[in-house]
Amino acid sequence: MKIKNRQQFLVVLTIAALALLVSVNFIFSPLAGWWSARSQQIKELRTQVKDGNNLIKRETGIRSRWDGMRTNALPANTSLAEQQLLKAVDNWSRSSGVEVTSLMPQWKNESTNYLTLACRVETTGNLDTLSRFLYDLEKGPMALRLDSLELTARDKEGQQMTLSTEINGLALTMQEKK
Repeated sequence: MKIKNRQQFLVVLTIAALALLVSVNFIFSPLAGWWSARSQQIKELRTQVKDGNNLIKRETGIRSRWDGMRTNALPANTSLAEQQLLKAVDNWSRSSGVEVTSLMPQWKNESTNYLTLACRVETTGNLDTLSRFLYDLEKGPMALRLDSLELTARDKEGQQMTLSTEINGLALTMQEKK
C-alpha cells in the first residue's frame, strides 16, 4: 500500500472513529435515556388510568360509604357535638352497666375541613360490662375512633376493673359542593 493511500485510510478511519464516538456519547446515549424515561412515564400513566377506571367502577360503593360517614359524623356545632357524644357515652354506660367516673372532652382543630373531638373516658365495672361498653362504642353508627385503651384491676381478684379510653369523634366542617 502506498503511503498516500495509507494516510488517506488513516484519516478516514480517524474521522469515522471520531464520528462514532460523538454519535454514541452525544446522540445515542441521550436518546436511550430519553426513551427509557418516556417508557417509565407511559407505564406510570397506564397504572394511573387503571386505578382511575377501578375508582369509576366502585363509584357507587364509595359514594354510599362517604354519605354514611357524612351522616354519622358529629355536627359542626361544637356544643351540639359534645352533647351528642356525651349522650352516646351515657347510653352505652347504661346499656352495659359500667359506671363512668371521668369524662374529659377536648376539641382539636387540625384542618379547615374537619374538627376532632378527643374525649378521655374512664369507666369502672367488671370484665363483662367493660367488654359490652367497648362493643357498643365500636358498633355504634357514630364516626368515632378508639385511639387508646388501658385496663387496670382495682382489687386482688380482678373482679373490679377500670377502663380508660381515648375516643376521637369526627366533625366535618366543609361545605358540600353541588
